[in-house]
Amino acid sequence: MPTNLPPEYFVADKRYRQAQSSAEKIACLEDLISTVPKHKGTDKLRADLRRQLSRLKQDHQSRKKHGAHQSAFHIDKEGAGQVMVIGTANVGKSSLVAALTNAEPEISPAPYTTWKPSPGMMLIENIQVQLVDTPPLDRDFVEPALFDLIRRCDLILLLVDLQADPLEQMDQILSILENNRIAPYHFKNHPEDQERFSFIPVVILANKCDDENMDETFEIFCELFEGECPVIPISAKTGRNFEALKTRVYQELKIIRVYAKPPWQEADMDTPFVLKKGSTVIQLAEMVHRDFYDNLKTARVWGSSQFDGQMVQRDYELQDGDIVELRI
Repeated sequence: MPTNLPPEYFVADKRYRQAQSSAEKIACLEDLISTVPKHKGTDKLRADLRRQLSRLKQDHQSRKKHGAHQSAFHIDKEGAGQVMVIGTANVGKSSLVAALTNAEPEISPAPYTTWKPSPGMMLIENIQVQLVDTPPLDRDFVEPALFDLIRRCDLILLLVDLQADPLEQMDQILSILENNRIAPYHFKNHPEDQERFSFIPVVILANKCDDENMDETFEIFCELFEGECPVIPISAKTGRNFEALKTRVYQELKIIRVYAKPPWQEADMDTPFVLKKGSTVIQLAEMVHRDFYDNLKTARVWGSSQFDGQMVQRDYELQDGDIVELRI
């Protein structure tokens, strides 16, 4: 039986899917449920949503009870990807995260000011990516839990101070990571015992490249490095090359933005669905709602198709920027 959902439902559904905290999700889901008309065609949907709400409330209460025992090094992934900012002491990790996100990590010229990870959300056009400021990586002492956190991330930003022997800093960090069985994805064929390694994409950021006067120093660093990881000169102080950094992060996460278009309506270009490259129409349908996944009849695509509004199959591979109309 058709559900005949109103436009307000899809607006509320997008807000719910973009919610980050448990409390925000609960509020958005309650609002979503209020938009569902009450008739036989929506009985199953309303029951599913109420079960989701019940689980969310139980999880939220459980976290509040046990939150005091949760490790400071446990950070739930949020947004389109989780990116760790790592480096030695005083290279500018906290300043970079503060400049790019809504986070407010403690910033100080004194070393080892940051003793636990601190997350923030970085806006890349119309999506959010989680940046995590981390304690300095030191040969003498690092919390083992920090490496567990790094292993679970989607991308590493390795920050070096361009004005203080960046090559030595970088070699030190890569050595510490390797000793803990973490290696840049670009070095995938290098370690002998590959099966026990976690391979993660790495982008090297040469910080304190505040203006053109430091460009020559950066070029020398690149020549001496001769590595395979991407290297970007930035300035946490002036914001230099922040857009290039964001573009590179987006590329390394290997994600695409896809926009859902309700029938006979314009697509909401401000709130894309974020999927991994290679995702298909049916994977988008599952993300939009289980009903679309179970009962999808037709799909049309605007963007990468040969012509706008082309009818496509369930296994059609989506491209970045596609607009998709799903019908059940």
